[in-house]
Amino acid sequence: MDLARGHVLVCGGTGCTSSNSQKIIEEFEANLAAKGLQDEIKVIRTGCFGLCALGPIVIVYPEGAFYTLVKPEDVSEIVEEHLLKGRIVKRLLYQETIVDDENIKSLNEIDFYKKQDRIALKNCGVINPENIEEYIAFGGYTALGKVLT
Repeated sequence: MDLARGHVLVCGGTGCTSSNSQKIIEEFEANLAAKGLQDEIKVIRTGCFGLCALGPIVIVYPEGAFYTLVKPEDVSEIVEEHLLKGRIVKRLLYQETIVDDENIKSLNEIDFYKKQDRIALKNCGVINPENIEEYIAFGGYTALGKVLT
């Protein structure tokens, strides 16, 4: 059972991977372990979020903070400020998500995503594409189950 109080989703798509997203994942894991947060915050490598020009992309839940152009050296600030102190790192936020000093928009409300109705790729950028348990948890193989029963 996942008892994490937060999730850090790091894009593992081709563009973000070529821009060091694996190093970002490693930095998150190391920083979280150093702060004793490895059991509270889960780091997840996801598929592409679609905004490759803004990668590497990191999204922190439950707030839904959409960080763009993240570098490995930004990770310690995200861990210290956001994950420990609860203060979103505004300089790294995708500008369109900022409503005011207190509020941010969800991804579904920004122009790039709000016009999209993803079907085959609806979980892209949400789950780890290499983890079958996550796929099943999000309804994977449901159609196959219907066909067989």
